[in-house]
Amino acid sequence: QVQLVESGGGLVQAGGSLRLSCAASGRTFNIYNIGWFRQAPGKEREFVTAINWNGGSTYSADSVKGRFTISRDNAKNTVYLQMNSLKPEDTAVYYCARARLSSWATIWTPGVYDYWGQGTQVTVSS
Repeated sequence: QVQLVESGGGLVQAGGSLRLSCAASGRTFNIYNIGWFRQAPGKEREFVTAINWNGGSTYSADSVKGRFTISRDNAKNTVYLQMNSLKPEDTAVYYCARARLSSWATIWTPGVYDYWGQGTQVTVSS
């Protein structure tokens, strides 16, 4: 059974930074693409960013480009989300998820992900 555990969320002022981590179980972590999504109260879950299996490619939503950076350390089975210049509208529960194999072409689509973490709350105050 695959488990994904997010950490690093918290309360930060606008303009501040946070780094989220997504630790995964399983010996085949390094063959899977990983994505981050977020969900604000009363809104649908939305794609944030994703990284391919070897870290060679990333894809991000326009709303976070230039501010958020995704990376991974396959030796540690961990994916990171560095969030800079945070805005109040970034407030949400952030989820990491593992995508099915050969999913890069539609990596922004929730339906290509088969395992999800429990989420970590990020709150940005104005």
